Formats: sequence, structure tokens, C-alpha cells
Amino acid sequence: MRIIAGRLRGRSIRGAGKDWGVRPISGRIKQSLFDIIRNLVPGARFLDVFAGTGAVGIEALSRGAASAFFVERDRRCLELIERNLAAAGFSDRGRAHFGDALGDLSWIPFRAGTPRFDLVFMGPPFKDELKRPLAYSSRALAGVAAAGLLAPKGWAICQHHVKEAVQAPAGWGMARREKYGDTFLSFFRAAD
Repeated sequence: MRIIAGRLRGRSIRGAGKDWGVRPISGRIKQSLFDIIRNLVPGARFLDVFAGTGAVGIEALSRGAASAFFVERDRRCLELIERNLAAAGFSDRGRAHFGDALGDLSWIPFRAGTPRFDLVFMGPPFKDELKRPLAYSSRALAGVAAAGLLAPKGWAICQHHVKEAVQAPAGWGMARREKYGDTFLSFFRAAD
């Protein structure tokens, strides 16, 4: 996997093993995501939930995000994120932590060292190991909202399957949706 733009443009980061069950974001979707949020990234506090290899948060750091906090429940992925951060020279601005993105997320501000995030990205798995569809996006968004993790004027972005109906938490609305094959990027904001 390559970093698309910013300070580390063109640099490779390590990917997950084929047997890990991690579905990395495609280069095309990552490019489009960052084209859309380009002006919001510099100086942003970035939260990468269901972080996998950390590719999205590391891309944000390369493009000038002030910090990135990664939440992942696979310990192999956590070690991989830490190695990728170190190799990229971002260990001072990025931190990975074990956590279940579908549970209580109120612990994140304490561990991340910031009460809220300007950008929250969620890329939950679409299917389990038996190829059964999963529907984690609405639950994860609700957890982010319940924990008050989104800063005023912040954006929460969810990558999900087109057949998954994603509900905005109470007081939030969908600001934008883009389709890429069988994938949506849905952009949410808290109501003013």
C-alpha cells in the first residue's frame, strides 16, 4: 500500500497478512476520500476506527493532520500500525490502541489525549469469515455520537457496503454520499 500525497507521497507501508481477514481501503476510494476532505485535514485531530493497517490515518498524517488515533481489536494489526507509524516517522503524532469499536467508546479521549476529533473515519468489515454480511456502521456511528467524540463542525465518514442501510445518530445528518462499485462513503455531521 502506498501513501498517495503529502510529506510521504509515494512511500509504501506494510499491509496485513492475507489470512488476517483485513480488507484494506482501495487506492481509488482513499484518493477520493482525501480529495473530498482535502481542506479539512491540515491541523485536524483524526480518529481511525476499525483501523486495520492504519492506511487512512497515516495518509491523514502525511497530509498534515495534527494527530491520529487508531482503534483496532486485532492485536496483529495494532503491532502493524505501530510499525507503520514508526517507519513513517509519525510515532510522535499517531497512537494505536486496542478497543472494540462497537462497544463503549468513552475511553478514547483519555487514551488519545484529546476530547474530540475533527475527522472520524470508520471502515468496518463488510462480511465475516463465512461471507455473511455484517452491519456495523450504524452501531459504530452511534457509539461515536454517544461518547461525544466529534468536534463541532467535525465530520464522521463511514465506508460501508451499498446494501447496508446506515442510520445517522440522533442530532446528526448525512451531508454527502459517494458510490464506488459496491461501496459507499457516507459523510455525517452533527446538526448546528
